[in-house]
Amino acid sequence: MMGRMTGSNEYKLNQGPEDSISAVKFSPSAAQFLLVSSWDCTVRLFDVGGNTMRMKYQHTAPVLDCAFYDPTHSWSGGLDAQLKMHDLNTDQDTIVGAHDAPIRCVEYCPEVNVMVTGSWDRSVRLWDPRTPCNAGTFTQPEKVYTLSVAGDRLIVGTAGRRVLVWDLRNMGYVQQRRESSLKYQTRCIRAFPNKQGYVLSSIEGRVAVEYLDPSQEVQKKKYAFKCHRLKEDGIEHVYPVNAISFHSVHNTFATGGSDGFVNIWDPFNKKRLCQFHRYPTSIASLAFSNDGTMLAIASSYMQEKGDISHPEDAIFIRQVTDAETKPK
Repeated sequence: MMGRMTGSNEYKLNQGPEDSISAVKFSPSAAQFLLVSSWDCTVRLFDVGGNTMRMKYQHTAPVLDCAFYDPTHSWSGGLDAQLKMHDLNTDQDTIVGAHDAPIRCVEYCPEVNVMVTGSWDRSVRLWDPRTPCNAGTFTQPEKVYTLSVAGDRLIVGTAGRRVLVWDLRNMGYVQQRRESSLKYQTRCIRAFPNKQGYVLSSIEGRVAVEYLDPSQEVQKKKYAFKCHRLKEDGIEHVYPVNAISFHSVHNTFATGGSDGFVNIWDPFNKKRLCQFHRYPTSIASLAFSNDGTMLAIASSYMQEKGDISHPEDAIFIRQVTDAETKPK
């Protein structure tokens, strides 16, 4: 049984987290497996096709991010500042190292074969996944809020609306120092699968499409747009854009906001391809599967209005079509 269907093309995962969801990430090899980190101090592995939780492991505090290194190893970090590697076959934990403050981001860079973590201690650390051990600590100007890997380049978004572009093969200096073109705090950065640029979202209902090549010719192509805004009783409400995920085949992307909506955008023709129905609460995280056939949607209250009663945290798996994700 596929669990509770919300429509013929979408269902809710069983045995989801018991507190806010911080991240959802599909396996690099199969659309079957999904990692989910949560404020309930767990990381869970789901078999999406069978709608079952395969395993879960614990941190000592809320987990803020997780990532697959390969199909059988997950890495995760959070408020306990410890970086864990978990063997998903043997269910064994390894504490690889730590930051001096909570770990906010965990990503893998296949091109250079390093794990990358970003922390509120104002650093990015690289980790060799084979040993596993620390492979360098690199100071950032402010707390790290988000980061994304584009080939062998690393794009880091920090407090103070700063964006830094690093070369993971030569971390001796910062390749580019930028300022966000959005006026408000950066919430999420994700790199284009074609590695040419990135998309950045803010807490104030806006998204910027940026390019890495600093030449004037290329920089002329960048733009920003408003989204995740709702008119209710004649008043416009503006919501944070919490999540971005790229479709690896089409280079289109989905955004999720605290308005409970998921939109899919065509950055080349600068238009929205579709909007799904409204989810029960804020969209905290989004992930397309590697083959682009599925989208994992974390509907999870993010304490925007403080500690009030709210819909339960849930992960929806939506089968997506080319009609929804392909540039027209």
